[in-house]
Amino acid sequence: MSSLFAAIVAAHHAIRPQVRTTPLDYSPMLSRLTGCEVYLKGEHLQHTGSFKFRGASNKLRVLGAAAKHSGVIAASTGNHGQAVALAGKLAGVPVTVYAPRSASPVKLDAIRALGGEVVLVDGDALQSELAASEAARKQGKPFISPYNDFDVIAGQGTVGMELAEQCPDLDAVFVAVGGGGLISGIGTALAELSPSTELVGCWPANATSLYSCLKAGEIIEVVETDTLSDGTAGGVEPGALTFPLCQQLIRRTALVSEAEIKAAMKTLAETDRWMVEGAAGVALASLLQLAPHYQGKKVAVVLCGRNIVLKKFVEAVQ
Repeated sequence: MSSLFAAIVAAHHAIRPQVRTTPLDYSPMLSRLTGCEVYLKGEHLQHTGSFKFRGASNKLRVLGAAAKHSGVIAASTGNHGQAVALAGKLAGVPVTVYAPRSASPVKLDAIRALGGEVVLVDGDALQSELAASEAARKQGKPFISPYNDFDVIAGQGTVGMELAEQCPDLDAVFVAVGGGGLISGIGTALAELSPSTELVGCWPANATSLYSCLKAGEIIEVVETDTLSDGTAGGVEPGALTFPLCQQLIRRTALVSEAEIKAAMKTLAETDRWMVEGAAGVALASLLQLAPHYQGKKVAVVLCGRNIVLKKFVEAVQ
């Protein structure tokens, strides 16, 4: 973990000012509601509307000039694709994003608008990822994983560096978990800079892939059902770097229902006037569920993204 922390520190300095330092804002209303001192880490205010821009920017920084000649390939229907597309545009690196033919046209148009070329694949997100990694192998281009990549995790870890600088005495940090890249990076930074801070991994009860793997002690296939937190949905590939990191770093876990996610998104809109995506709702819903354990303590909720279609958001909070 020491080498990863060193990479996070390097990224923390090297990716500025391209990557914003996002605010950590105290929420008086949520604090009153929960009995905790609640701080909101505004990753929804990052470029492209999510934390993913950190990891993408750091990966392209590390790849350097070679990537400008070859270009890079990614697979995504949303935040990761947009992040790699913008990071590539700024670095002068051609980006190709593989996505399912069934993906939201709005999300695909956002990737194109940021300069990415989109290749549509029959099948689901896994088929897109397999097609993308195979194309990268055949074309001799780097494949940028959304979570199973050392440099991407290091980039996401800069959130943890900022948390430690902005509020050095946090008692807990709530993070929604998909493949585990964000929580692995944050946890590695906090383990070095604020070891008493408890890292809380948060999942939708409908999509528990990494949670179930951690419980099983090995990476297994997990059947998931639809969730509003589509940013955290999907399986964990064998040999994922994030698995052993999460085993070491996550101190408490929470599972929240779809009703709890929707209620949290509505509550945040009412208390702090923010419109966030389902994954951010998962982190806040987990705090609302576990608030009795943190009475009077300083807690941070990572609002990981805002990229949700307006109609979907309105339906969720009605």
